[in-house]
Amino acid sequence: MAQTDKKDTKTKKTSMISTVVQVFRFTYKEDRILPWLLAAAILVPTLVAVVVCLVFRFGWLSWILTVLLGIMLGLLIATITLTRRSDRVGYRKMDGRPGAAGSVLSNISKAGFKFPQDPVWIDVKTKDAIWRGTGRTGVYLVGEGEYSRVMKALDREETKIRRITQGSAIPIYKISVGHGPKQVPLSKLQKTVVSKKVKLTPMELDQLNDRLVTLQKRQNSLGMPKGIDPTKIHVSRRAMRGK
Repeated sequence: MAQTDKKDTKTKKTSMISTVVQVFRFTYKEDRILPWLLAAAILVPTLVAVVVCLVFRFGWLSWILTVLLGIMLGLLIATITLTRRSDRVGYRKMDGRPGAAGSVLSNISKAGFKFPQDPVWIDVKTKDAIWRGTGRTGVYLVGEGEYSRVMKALDREETKIRRITQGSAIPIYKISVGHGPKQVPLSKLQKTVVSKKVKLTPMELDQLNDRLVTLQKRQNSLGMPKGIDPTKIHVSRRAMRGK
């Protein structure tokens, strides 16, 4: 039993190190200053710890603990730096690809949010698509494609939702993903969604989701293909980082 636990621990450590190496290689291809940033992230806190030890004339035990603290803080800052830089590269690679918005939305892990990766509407010719999701903040309609075309489609989807939420004050947020003056960049999509204020109780959210499921079933019965994806490929967060 103990041997199994040790093997599992070693496997996890190896997997984690392998993942970090993969993320670094993926990011470094597009971000050549990454090694310098990571080195600075580790060295600066360590040097500050050494300076503190010299100034206050710590004993040898305090020296060891303070320097270790500086190294640990440096590793933490380096990890945060690597994560943010890799996300930036990942978003840049995904930007403009059909289905990218759905991938970002489906990776929202905050409690209460639900975004299926498949769109509720798609134009086969233009690849314009709309994803619908919910949270305790309301209903979200996220469009991907040319702004004027997508907004018309978003308005149609909003009308459908208004029919099943009549008499309630459930907010419906329409978001167009892109780089236009009224659009939200892909890199800011997740933050835009989760930054809204809570409006619904968990019970109200469950009722809303049930109604939307019924609405989707009606749409499917009228000819909306199930499981449709603009590119027939799911772009996951792992794909963003080259995993």
